[in-house]
Amino acid sequence: MEGPYIQIVITGAVVPLQPNVTTVGRGRYTHVRLADPSVSVLHAELVRRDPYVYVSDLGLSRNGTRVNGRLVARRLLSEGDALTFGSARCRVGGIVADEIIDAEPPKSATPELTRRELDVIASLCRPALSDDAFVTPATAREIAADLVVTEAAVKQHLLRLYAKLKIPEGLNRRIRLANEVITLGLAKPQMPDEQRPANAVPWTQGAAAATISRQPTAAHADRRRLTGRTGGTG
Repeated sequence: MEGPYIQIVITGAVVPLQPNVTTVGRGRYTHVRLADPSVSVLHAELVRRDPYVYVSDLGLSRNGTRVNGRLVARRLLSEGDALTFGSARCRVGGIVADEIIDAEPPKSATPELTRRELDVIASLCRPALSDDAFVTPATAREIAADLVVTEAAVKQHLLRLYAKLKIPEGLNRRIRLANEVITLGLAKPQMPDEQRPANAVPWTQGAAAATISRQPTAAHADRRRLTGRTGGTG
């Protein structure tokens, strides 16, 4: 497909962007219609300015608009950015690279992690990268069962991850860790093959539901905000 487009994750539908403004929302007259109760009737706009595209949240929904997991009011977009309107996930593509990356602030360095720590991260974040909206990351017991190791070993890895990623003690520490690693691009969602159009660029490389970037060069995050029960200590 030539030119910028937006891809709806849940259906795999690809919608070319309008020459000037593409409206996104739940309303019947929007260009990109998202049948999700968390999406406002008129939620956001995708605006084209020559080769550049930016998203503008219209402030009409309490659920907001996110780019790579971060709430935004207005944001210049790059190829492959993950857009979340409420809890409806999309991806933008067909954007000419040019020098758009220069418009972004420098990304924080990713700490060096071991292979086993990366395995723990993948298992931790796998529930959050499913199609279900607002789910908690895996528990230490679930990670242990997934990786076929002891729960004590998983807790030791989590402690080291808390230290390396500077996650302070307190409520929902495990959830805050999952948010951080998704923000840093260490765990990314995979669009199901059967939902991906033949002419669309793959969401990520790999076959797993949660893939790992072992040597990330930038903190591109396809993050979904995680929620959890208060009182969890990780």
